[in-house]
Amino acid sequence: MALESFREHERSALHISTMTCWQSFKSTKTHGDVIEQLKTASAAEISERRQYLHLIVAATTFLGKQGIPFRGHDEQESSQNQGNFIECMKLLKQFDPFLQEYTPPSHTTYLSHFSQNEMITSISQEITESIIKQMKIAKMYSVMADEARDRCTEQLAVCVRFVTQQGVVRECFLGLRRLQGFDAKSIADEIEAMLQSHNLGDLLCVAQAYGGASVMSGAVGGVQARFRERHPEAVYVHCYAHELNLVLNSLVNHNKFIEIQKELGLRPSELVQLSTTRWACQVRSVNAVLNNLSAILACLSNMNTSMALGIRSKLCKTKTLYMLVMFSKLLGITEGLHRYLQGESLDLSKAVQYKTAVLQTLTELRTDSGGEDVFRRAMALCEANDIQLPVGPRQKQKRYDGFVVESACGSTSNLTTSDEFRQQLFYPCLDRMVEELTHRFSGLGEALMSGIHACNPTTETFLSEEALKSLASHYKIQLKPEELLVAKNMFPSLKALFQVALTIPVSSCSCERSFSALRRLHTWLRNTMGQDRLNDLAIMSIEKDNLNDINPDSIIDRFAQLKDKDTNIPVEQERLEDKRRRDDEGSEEEVKSRS
Repeated sequence: MALESFREHERSALHISTMTCWQSFKSTKTHGDVIEQLKTASAAEISERRQYLHLIVAATTFLGKQGIPFRGHDEQESSQNQGNFIECMKLLKQFDPFLQEYTPPSHTTYLSHFSQNEMITSISQEITESIIKQMKIAKMYSVMADEARDRCTEQLAVCVRFVTQQGVVRECFLGLRRLQGFDAKSIADEIEAMLQSHNLGDLLCVAQAYGGASVMSGAVGGVQARFRERHPEAVYVHCYAHELNLVLNSLVNHNKFIEIQKELGLRPSELVQLSTTRWACQVRSVNAVLNNLSAILACLSNMNTSMALGIRSKLCKTKTLYMLVMFSKLLGITEGLHRYLQGESLDLSKAVQYKTAVLQTLTELRTDSGGEDVFRRAMALCEANDIQLPVGPRQKQKRYDGFVVESACGSTSNLTTSDEFRQQLFYPCLDRMVEELTHRFSGLGEALMSGIHACNPTTETFLSEEALKSLASHYKIQLKPEELLVAKNMFPSLKALFQVALTIPVSSCSCERSFSALRRLHTWLRNTMGQDRLNDLAIMSIEKDNLNDINPDSIIDRFAQLKDKDTNIPVEQERLEDKRRRDDEGSEEEVKSRS
């Protein structure tokens, strides 16, 4: 009877509740009290969420670095392709045990478009902050800017050049700005706004580099003049480019072209499209035509169209072939300089030395033997393709009554001898190249250039006090003569002078490279992307080196700060916010072509 009463009491609610309390009390011996257990649970939750965010950072970093679109046109659960970002997370889940076990709360999956934008912004800001920290350690920099058409808008790319604490020259992309106006004031204001937004006002800007357009280079009202009003020490460096272009656009059937090459026993090769921005392609374009001339002529003959026959007629002229051979020789000499000038770590002194060597080579070509070599190669090419030298008197002037004539149509003489080709084609072209190269870096002034040369150990004026005075005076650096005597110890003023010489840019090629990234990112499939997202993705794509050095925990901390205001955002509100963002920035994944 007593046993039954005990068992009945054991089953009672009071006994069960009391035993539960007792077990909880005993657990405090090993797990701590209730408050400590709550803290432990919270810490475990935070650790799991950060581990989850680490994987999201990895997926976002990968897509951003490679310039791959994030979104898809259909991201429903039933979709076979939910976009690269979600598909990337699904792929990780297949191989990651943590993702297979972890189920994030429905309102904090961080997979929405809104969260994507915040994560991309967090990464971009971390990269930019890393660059700014290095610049502030350097205490001086140069700014480079260029603008390009991006569909219906004009984008301004701003890059900076500085010397790191380790003595390494760096050129970094700072960002894109959408231009509201195309005048010098608007562009200068945008550059200044970009610099001020990163709190660079206390640093010394030693130089500015832009293209040669008058709105940028104008000495009175141009961008460089307006920028120097705010930064007096910022000398202007003109980013020159050899724009010796040949007009040779042939619309040929590609398959027929390859077939004719095989018939003629030529090694199959492609013609190189002419470009006004990629300088090194000029000589490749010319050589491609010379190496495939017989195939081009045969292909044009087979096409039998008025345009093809007209192009063939131009190519079959001795004068045209002479010019092709001439440009192949001249541009071949400058090709190495073109490539060198596009490097990020080159300094002005070495660039001038390279230019001087090229200039000397071109000057030595201005001889009878130099012109005769070009003529001999051109005649061999003519003979191989059955092209005869023109004979006969001067061509008479033709009348074009009732027509609009865009070029001179007066009487011209045929060039028939080596001397005529040399005097009328080779020497004028060679003289123009020599003249342009002579004045290439003259914009800085002779005194400043002498100071920069004196910072180069390979020059005769290395550490010359007289040469360094003008450079030190311009940038308000107090030069101490005694330091020159013990230069190996690298006293502060000498170090500052060398740093200035290395910081001055030679070209603005970094801006051109950023436009190449812009064209890869802002395709017609992603043409509704917002400006902020475009800028952030451009920074991630261009600054890959800095991106690789960023600590993921720093990105997560910055992301958490952006998320603080939205921690308790309702699911429906987030869904509506996502829809609004999607409408603003559009789909970036490939869409089906409309028939």
